[in-house]
Amino acid sequence: MKKWEKQTMKIAALGAMALTLAGCATAKSSSSQGNNPGKTIKIGVNMELSGSAAGYGEQQKQGIQLAVKKINKSGGIKVGGTKKKIQLVIRDNKTSNTTAASVAAQLVNNDKVVAVVGPATTSAGTAAIPNMTKAAVPSVSPSATDPDYTLQKSGKVQKYIFRACYQNNFQGATAATFVTKNLKAKRVAILTDNSSDYGTGLTKAFKKQYRGTVVSSQTFQEGDKDFNAILTALKHKKIDAIYAPGYYSEIGLIVKQARQAGIKAPIVGSDGMADAKLAQIAGKSNATNVYYTTPFSTKASATNKVALKFMSAYKAKYGSTAPTFSALAYDSVYMIKAAIEKEGSANSVKIADGLAKLKNFKGVTGTTTIDKQHNPEKTISIEQLTNGVVSKVYNVK
Repeated sequence: MKKWEKQTMKIAALGAMALTLAGCATAKSSSSQGNNPGKTIKIGVNMELSGSAAGYGEQQKQGIQLAVKKINKSGGIKVGGTKKKIQLVIRDNKTSNTTAASVAAQLVNNDKVVAVVGPATTSAGTAAIPNMTKAAVPSVSPSATDPDYTLQKSGKVQKYIFRACYQNNFQGATAATFVTKNLKAKRVAILTDNSSDYGTGLTKAFKKQYRGTVVSSQTFQEGDKDFNAILTALKHKKIDAIYAPGYYSEIGLIVKQARQAGIKAPIVGSDGMADAKLAQIAGKSNATNVYYTTPFSTKASATNKVALKFMSAYKAKYGSTAPTFSALAYDSVYMIKAAIEKEGSANSVKIADGLAKLKNFKGVTGTTTIDKQHNPEKTISIEQLTNGVVSKVYNVK
């Protein structure tokens, strides 16, 4: 009887050990090995295709599709000794943080993508991070600009999170320097979109860098239409410039109403203004003496062969001038391609490794090197509008 009990206990112990080892192997496989490609390289798109940020999401989708079409036409991405074509899996996050998180889970767990482009906004992108990290699949956001987007709360870098655009702190500080040195503005009024981290982050960076006097600091909300009360108050103050970081939908109205109120001071903003719709909303004659920071300028790209080819292809496909957000999304796809070819693997963990090592990447929006916090080091441009058209470009390093 005792012999039988010992034998049974030994078998049970071995079984438990086997289960423990199997559990460890499973955990290791799911948490650190990531997703692998099949016959194609599946790249997911977690994008704002409806909702308040749909205008940006649609532009980015166009840039992504244009890049994939070109890559596939040339045979695909070189992985080791073979080439694999890209298969896009596009999902709409509806400009909702909850949906963005759900879309991330679907892409990495059900669709088994090896990389994701998007989301466009910082808030949606942040909501997607836990599911991307758990699956060990990298994402490249074309336009999430909050400084902390690629960082954990502890300050450590998010291993699987990257972006193709520069951060708000760099953009806001650049605007402050430009206002001081180029516009010689000693007294500035600030109008901030405080309904998002985008507007408040840019304002914070601007104020930190600006050495003149902020004579007035007012706020507005996404969706606001009437800015006359704020502008009437500003008209009676001595101001050399207005800094208004936000999106074209509201800033276009601010420009229009400011000019109608007789305010002729320069209006300076951010890359959320880098869209032809700004002049349409403001009125071409009103969109004069208007400036904004941008990572992509059609004029500044005149000597960039990669940009020229992109702009030509975009014009042929969509019949219009390529917008900034399409250019950033186009570069995001090619950053993933460069990472795969550098590592010789389309495994998702390897792609993240390759993205972290990206140096001197020649893209549409300039030459990019990814720093230790997964941010791109690249030049920034400031476009000047005259009668709704880009009349001059300032390149700032």
